[in-house]
Amino acid sequence: MKIAIYYPWVYLKGGPERTILEMRRRSRHDWTVFTSHYDRAGTFPEFEQIGVVELPRVSVQRRYGTVLRAAARIAATKLDLTGYDALVVCCDGLGSLLNFRNATKPIACLCFTPLRAVYDEEYRARHLGTHQSLKPLALALERAWVQLDRWAWRRYEHVFCISETVKERVLRGGLCPESALEVVYPGIDEKSIAPSAIHERFFFLPGRMMWTKNIELGIDAFLRSDSARAQGFRLVIAGMVDAKSQPYFAKLRDLATGRTEIEFVRDPSDAQMNDLYRRCYATLFTAFNEDWGLTPLEAMAHGKPVIAVNRGGPTETIVHGATGLLVEPGVDAFAAAMNELIDRPEHVAAMGRQAAEHVVRFTWRSFTDRIDDYFEELGTSR
Repeated sequence: MKIAIYYPWVYLKGGPERTILEMRRRSRHDWTVFTSHYDRAGTFPEFEQIGVVELPRVSVQRRYGTVLRAAARIAATKLDLTGYDALVVCCDGLGSLLNFRNATKPIACLCFTPLRAVYDEEYRARHLGTHQSLKPLALALERAWVQLDRWAWRRYEHVFCISETVKERVLRGGLCPESALEVVYPGIDEKSIAPSAIHERFFFLPGRMMWTKNIELGIDAFLRSDSARAQGFRLVIAGMVDAKSQPYFAKLRDLATGRTEIEFVRDPSDAQMNDLYRRCYATLFTAFNEDWGLTPLEAMAHGKPVIAVNRGGPTETIVHGATGLLVEPGVDAFAAAMNELIDRPEHVAAMGRQAAEHVVRFTWRSFTDRIDDYFEELGTSR
């Protein structure tokens, strides 16, 4: 089958972009990527190699005015689907608005998350808490958005959610009946599973430098860890910094001012990331209520236990006490977990081995095969 896939903004080296590339690489079908914002320099170079259809451009800024303009432009966009058998819309906030003018083909959804500012209670609370002066406007726009979003979601014949966490957001928002929802887990390349027996004295905190990754929690917890201080541990933080995340990155640098034991690796290559995973003692995952999270899977593929916030996607991938530790999102809880791993090196090694065995259930092959199977069943039934 020939399938069009739409993702509003291909401009980062993030989980959604990685998922689209991995699925397209392995699929039995022919996929064409459409987007409303394409940044060749910011995203994976593979997109340039496969070719991307660029639509009328929208902003990636998250201010109310720019979001409203982006929403209007996406809703008004009509794709040329001549020769295509189906359309997949990647929902990462605004994507579903494309459905209004593109219902001529069967539409499925690959849902990374519905709009978090509306459907993720923790994100919503933080967002409203930092924009108190705009709260009345935000609540009015939220009510209007929910009605518009529900209308757009009616066009989906099937929805693939990347986690149970995302599925619950969809259901709580009344966007789709449960009978149309299916969870398919993104994953790793099974060939990349290479557990390392090396455990150098540093914690590794990978993640894009943005406020939803909650990286300051890792810094504060590390500085409060008595065992880390006593045994000379370091903290290495590595991730992408784009224009939007510059202020947040500056805040993180300020938190670490004068701390030579804290190191930042900006815009690391894949080779650098793999080397840090391979050598680290353990990995930290501090994002709050994450949609899914490829980072814990990548860490486990390298045989490293993960300390993660006991919310969202990590609760579906980490087995507490066996492949990592799930802790409450507080500085003391995270510091205590770090102390526990430092004080029990033999346990760290055992957890790493179990992690590498556990992660085989989350692979790109199983993810892609299920989506391929759906479209083959769809083609047979029509």
